[in-house]
Amino acid sequence: MLERFTTRLHALAKDAVGAQFPDAPVEQIDHLLEQVAGFIEWEVFHADPARPAFHRHNDLVHQWGGPNADNIYRHTRISPDRQYRISGRMHSCDQWLLAVRKGFMHNEVWGTVAQLTAADLGIGPGDEFELTLGGPGSGDHHIEIPDEAIMVSFREYYYRWTADEPATIVIENLDDPGPTPLVTLEDLDRRLDRAFQQVNDSVRFWNRYMIENRDERTPNSFASGLTVAKGLSAAHYAFNFWDLAPDEAIVFESDVPAADYWAFQLYKMGTFELTDLPGRFCSYNHRQTELSGDGRIRGVIGPVDVGAANWLDTGGRSTGLCTFRWFWPHDDTAPEISSQVMKVDDLEEAMGTDTPRITTDERAAQMAARRAHLAWRFRT
Repeated sequence: MLERFTTRLHALAKDAVGAQFPDAPVEQIDHLLEQVAGFIEWEVFHADPARPAFHRHNDLVHQWGGPNADNIYRHTRISPDRQYRISGRMHSCDQWLLAVRKGFMHNEVWGTVAQLTAADLGIGPGDEFELTLGGPGSGDHHIEIPDEAIMVSFREYYYRWTADEPATIVIENLDDPGPTPLVTLEDLDRRLDRAFQQVNDSVRFWNRYMIENRDERTPNSFASGLTVAKGLSAAHYAFNFWDLAPDEAIVFESDVPAADYWAFQLYKMGTFELTDLPGRFCSYNHRQTELSGDGRIRGVIGPVDVGAANWLDTGGRSTGLCTFRWFWPHDDTAPEISSQVMKVDDLEEAMGTDTPRITTDERAAQMAARRAHLAWRFRT
């Protein structure tokens, strides 16, 4: 059982450092180990929908699938023949999105079959809440579980990035499942097989996803807005795959999306992980971005801090992805985003007087505040 798991993992590791994976070998192996840790937890220890418990994915330890820098992600098993209660307190959480799903996006069978937000129910920071899933119930706080559903995912949104208590969310099975049954070797064997399949599918799918999306687009420019089939109906994206020389950067400009939430975020190519959430300015959301005097968004994507308030730090990476996401739009209009590759030495002149600026001391204070928030959000 364990020998088969490790043998298959060894074969996958050989592929993951091949030419078809754009990131450096060390990053690919690091990513592979993160997937092993995360999906062994999910498939081996969170396998029973009769005994649900939220499993945190996409934190500061293991990431996959382009995680949102402003989120905590939680997943739990459910079954359509059971009834559950989810309750909690928002604390500093600004919003959550609950999705009832058939599987993860990298799975053969996947998709969102029901969704609900805290805002839909008038729930905001500091509020308590309670929901029921499946079984008898009705009203805005009750969610039916479709036959094909296997899991519930929570995305918690943190806009303000303050060093405060994050949300507390728990799930209970309202049926009596009785004592925990013994796990047999056959059970464990099946779970480990599923864990490996999750790791294999995740590593290969998201690498392929990044390459195919890159190849469909012009480098260093934002493509028109897109949505994900079978994904969240509220989610819209524009991708900019950068390809820069060491002395180059991108100056970008956009109108503000007519949406409840928007953000710019940077990702690694082969793994679709955030470039360095606690160490670099790889994300800005609608509360963190400083608008120009004319109400437009202006910023820089590059390796050097030239004093632009909205600087997205590539960390010297020659390639990667900048995602512009806007959720819960007010209309069907996509923002118009322009971008231009510049020499780093020419940025000062190119930014002109319209681009908001920041001092070195202000930048250091920003980073300290971001790290303090992340420590609270992920309990590190």
